[in-house]
Amino acid sequence: MYMRNYLAPKSGFTLIELLIVIALLGALAVGLLATIDPFEQLKKGRDTSLRNTVSEFYNANLRFYSTKGQFPWGTDATAGPAYSGFSSWIDELITVGELKARFKELAGSSNLEKIYVNSTSGENLSACFKPESKAFQEDLNTIYDSSGVTSSVTCKAQTTGTSGSECYFCIQ
Repeated sequence: MYMRNYLAPKSGFTLIELLIVIALLGALAVGLLATIDPFEQLKKGRDTSLRNTVSEFYNANLRFYSTKGQFPWGTDATAGPAYSGFSSWIDELITVGELKARFKELAGSSNLEKIYVNSTSGENLSACFKPESKAFQEDLNTIYDSSGVTSSVTCKAQTTGTSGSECYFCIQ
């Protein structure tokens, strides 16, 4: 008959030791998530995508202007959301080769609706969007209103305060 020697050392972990290790790993995971803030990272990714779309749209209009002597909308002053009124102008930029054929598809109509385009006297051009992420709200280019004029509201880029809900990132 087999008799177990209770004086011999046991191998393995006790339930209490395992629970302590699991609790410590959980605390580390919570701390890591708080540091990384996945929702902020998603917002920053959307803002980066939108900034690239705005930049591409802005540069395409400048190239169009340099070859044609005017913007796709002519010499009229214009302001407002890019996609609702500017869809035909985006098509014209695609037709003349200033934008990729799949620009609308790649940018997405939801992104294009967030862009504000302003042109005074058909010469000056600004393309703006309202950033979602803290990093873009604190960027030095986020000091404008939707028309591309320096905002009358104090923006986060100008102070460490919490104001700046009406501040836009603009390329001019």
